[in-house]
Amino acid sequence: MNKAQAERRINELRAEIDQHDYRYYVLDAPSVPDAEYDRLMRELQALEHDYPEFSSAESPTQRVGGEPLEGFAEVRHETPMLSLANAFSEEEIHQFHDRVLRGLETEHADYVAEPKLDGVAIALRYRDGRLQQAATRGDGVTGEDVTSNVRTIAAIPLQLRTPRVAPAWPATLEVRGEIYMPLAGFIQYNEKLKKDGGKELVNPRNAAAGSLRQLDPRLTAQRPLAFYAYSMVAAEGMPESHFEALALLKRWGFPVNPEIQRVRDAVGCLAYYRAMAEKRPNLPYDIDGVVFKLDDREQQSTLGFVSRAPRWAIAQKFPAQEEITRLLEIDVQVGRTGTITPVARLQPVFVGGVTVTNATLHNLDEIRRKDVRAGDWVVVRRAGDVIPEVARVVIERREGDPAEFQMPEHCPVCGSAVERDEGEAAFRCTGGLFCAAQRTRSIQHFVSRKALDIEGLGEKLVVQLVESGLVHSVADIYMLTREQLTGLERMGEKSADNLLAELDRSKTPDLDRLLYALGIRDVGEVTARSLALHFKSLDKIMQANEEELLDVPDIGPVVAGHVHSFFREPHNTDVIAQLEAAGVRWQAVESAGGEQPLDGQTWVLTGTLGMPRARAKNLLEALGARVSGSVSAKTSVVLAGEAAGSKLRKAKKLGVEVIDEAAFNRLLESYGSSL
Repeated sequence: MNKAQAERRINELRAEIDQHDYRYYVLDAPSVPDAEYDRLMRELQALEHDYPEFSSAESPTQRVGGEPLEGFAEVRHETPMLSLANAFSEEEIHQFHDRVLRGLETEHADYVAEPKLDGVAIALRYRDGRLQQAATRGDGVTGEDVTSNVRTIAAIPLQLRTPRVAPAWPATLEVRGEIYMPLAGFIQYNEKLKKDGGKELVNPRNAAAGSLRQLDPRLTAQRPLAFYAYSMVAAEGMPESHFEALALLKRWGFPVNPEIQRVRDAVGCLAYYRAMAEKRPNLPYDIDGVVFKLDDREQQSTLGFVSRAPRWAIAQKFPAQEEITRLLEIDVQVGRTGTITPVARLQPVFVGGVTVTNATLHNLDEIRRKDVRAGDWVVVRRAGDVIPEVARVVIERREGDPAEFQMPEHCPVCGSAVERDEGEAAFRCTGGLFCAAQRTRSIQHFVSRKALDIEGLGEKLVVQLVESGLVHSVADIYMLTREQLTGLERMGEKSADNLLAELDRSKTPDLDRLLYALGIRDVGEVTARSLALHFKSLDKIMQANEEELLDVPDIGPVVAGHVHSFFREPHNTDVIAQLEAAGVRWQAVESAGGEQPLDGQTWVLTGTLGMPRARAKNLLEALGARVSGSVSAKTSVVLAGEAAGSKLRKAKKLGVEVIDEAAFNRLLESYGSSL
């Protein structure tokens, strides 16, 4: 065989093996026995060994893994990998569906329903059809580069297939999915470990996660990992339907779960959930629930996101696993927002693949309802297969008459008073600006963009300042020195000088921004502005009684009580005095008054905008406009971004005015004094 013949045969073998992989992993219809597949692979390996000049990273032989890695590099996701809200009952699914219908102003909604695999989320980035990078979810914003390990997973294509029917894949593509370990593979691998005297894997999910974090890709290659794609990030030519996008991914060579279906309304979602609950014991992989996503991408864009989760998707979890153990004592912990949560300290018990020593008791009402007492034997379950909780007490095993648990009157961390609003379940520490448990969260909120907007003082730096002992309250950030800052990790002299300049600039905030920054419970931007406009002075707000606070427009008894309590807590007023001593001087705000320029207009946003959609909505509302989710004859203007779809077409059909983002920015500039 000469060199030209060897190159031709190598290319033939690679194409044939790729086709067999596609039929096996994607179509679930293998066309040759394993022995024939192995023969083809051995022939290819031999030819690549004899003719190394024809080596390729996309060859199926390269899945065996390369040399060990020194560590995993960080990868920042261009589009965050968001978590999903969870539902645990049919009622919650109906509530979710009702919110979707209200948000879309429609009567029906189509969803894509899929099993929620108990594995590891992964983001796969392709350039010109070739796998370039694979990253874990991490915290949703930053993950780890595990490309070398992911390349060993045969179910993940190294080179995308060109479909017979258009469209072909775009030049840049990001696909997301779940890496998991099939149950049969998990059992077989554990049997091998046991036979070899190794430590057995706890459960398939931990096995998958641990496999991806092996520094030696050759070890990952030995693990029986599989993959299902569940979404593609917005790309050129992407279908408007999520269901059709999944079909397109399958044509490009990605495995897509065959259990995925398109369903209509809450009735269809719940029918799918029940069907998958019945199938669950016989599936070849672990699932802990099902996921429902709006099928229409335009509708997804309309609903947007709340916090770190989309409004257009939800996961409905299956009932959790349970075990029985002894509750040794009831303790409390203070959360980052001041909520005081009772915690059960347990005799260690193995539940759902992990050893549990602590479990949440939620709140005092739950403790009373379940009659939980120290010393009881209790049933523990992992709520949603994740968070351990005490489900119920085994009353017949109670010994004697143990005392009822009482919530503390003072915060166990800072000693501030503990309050509970009438009609609410949660107890809270009132020392928001002082309490060490809330310190990091309160400072991060204080410096955030909508509060004092201190550029350069991000979340990670705040954590570093708190953990180093340099900052104990928001006032301490104004006492930082150049020497202290340059002594921190990754903080150079220029960065330190820039931060000090930002801190100095932030010393004259508007009163409403300062009020919002203080983190008073239920005092958002609008309430803070109402307080600032009404009282004009922080001193007057601090001295106001609840009756005087109720005179402020849009402030009711609950918020008035929160504001009054906040300023009656000495720890909080001490911090405000420290802010004054550090040179912080807040400015009174004045009402814009009069009519707004866009009063009476209805606007609709569609497509991808350069600015966050929430910001565009806020700017329009500040100018007096109403922002709607659908186009009608009553629509005044449609703001159309990139890849605008059905709303843009409907606007043109109805003759509604359409502007692009450049025109929108010019409009904002012309109304600059009103914003």
